[in-house]
Amino acid sequence: MTYRTFLELVEIRTKLASLFPFIMGVLFAMTYFGEVHWLNTFIFFIGMTIFDMVTTMINNYMDFRKAKSKTYQMEENIIGQLNISLKLVRHLIFIMLLMTMGVGIYLTSQNGWVFMLIGGICCLIGVFYTWGVIPLSRMPLGEIFSGLSMGLGIFSLTILTNATHHPPIYLQLDFSRGLFQLEGNIYALAAIVLASLPLISSISNIMLANNLRDLTMDIENHRYTLIYYIGRPTGVSLFKFLALLGYGTIIIGLLAGVYHWPILVTFASLPIILKNTQAFEQTLPHPKCFQYAIKNLVIFNTLYALGLALSLIIKGVNF
Repeated sequence: MTYRTFLELVEIRTKLASLFPFIMGVLFAMTYFGEVHWLNTFIFFIGMTIFDMVTTMINNYMDFRKAKSKTYQMEENIIGQLNISLKLVRHLIFIMLLMTMGVGIYLTSQNGWVFMLIGGICCLIGVFYTWGVIPLSRMPLGEIFSGLSMGLGIFSLTILTNATHHPPIYLQLDFSRGLFQLEGNIYALAAIVLASLPLISSISNIMLANNLRDLTMDIENHRYTLIYYIGRPTGVSLFKFLALLGYGTIIIGLLAGVYHWPILVTFASLPIILKNTQAFEQTLPHPKCFQYAIKNLVIFNTLYALGLALSLIIKGVNF
C-alpha cells in the first residue's frame, strides 16, 4: 500500500471534524481554566488522530463488506476503487487500535481515571459506529453519536489533558476497599457542555448533510438513517436549526461569563453560514451540496477559535 493510498483509505481530508474540537479544547482550557500542558497535549493529538483514522478505516471496511450494491462496493467504496487487500486493512486496524490504547493508558496515568472513562466511551462509539450486527451509522442515531463523541468527547478530553491543577471532574478509585469517589465543579462542567454545543451542532450537521445527500443509496444498502424516518424536508429544517444553534449558545455563554467579549467575532460568519445553508438546500441531493456543510464547519469554527484566541490576548495571559 502506498502512502497516498493509505491517506485515501483513512480519508485524511475529513479530519477537520476532530481537529476543531481539539483546537477549541486547548483554547478553552487556556481562557477558562488558565492551564495548558503542551507535551501531553501533543501526545493526545497523536492518539486522537490515529483513532480518528482507524474509525474511518473501520467504516470503509464494514461498508465494503456489508454493501448490497455491487456498484457501490467496487466503484464508490475506496477499498473497491483501489483494490486494497481486506487482510491488510484488518491488520492496520488492529495495529492502530493498539497504538491508541497505548496513548490512552499513558494519558490516564497523567490525567486520572475520568480520562479513561470518557475516552473509553468515545472509543466504543467510534468502533461500534460502523462495526457490529447493527452499527450506529445504520440507525437514526448517527448524528447524535458523532456530534457527542467528537464535539463533546474530544473537547472534554483535551480540557482534562490540560486542566490538571483544578480538574472540572475527578474520579478516585480505591481498589483495595472497592470504593470510588467522584468529585467535580458543577459550574465548570456546565461551562464545558455549553462551550461544546457549537461543536456538537456543526459536527452533527456534517453527518446530517451526508445522510441527506445519500438517502437513496443508503436505502439500497439497507442503511436506515435519521433521514429515512423524518424525510428530507424535515431533515433540511433540522440542518438549518443546527447551523444557527451555535450562535445562540455563544450569546448565553457570554452572558453567563463563560466567554469574553471577543467571542462575538464568531458572528462575522453568520452571513456566510446563511448563504451556504441556502445553497445546500438548493443543490440537494447533488453530490456537490455536501461541500456547503464542510464550509459551514470550517468558517464557523475558525472564527470561534479566533474569538477564544483574542480572549487570551485581552486577558494578557502568558503560557
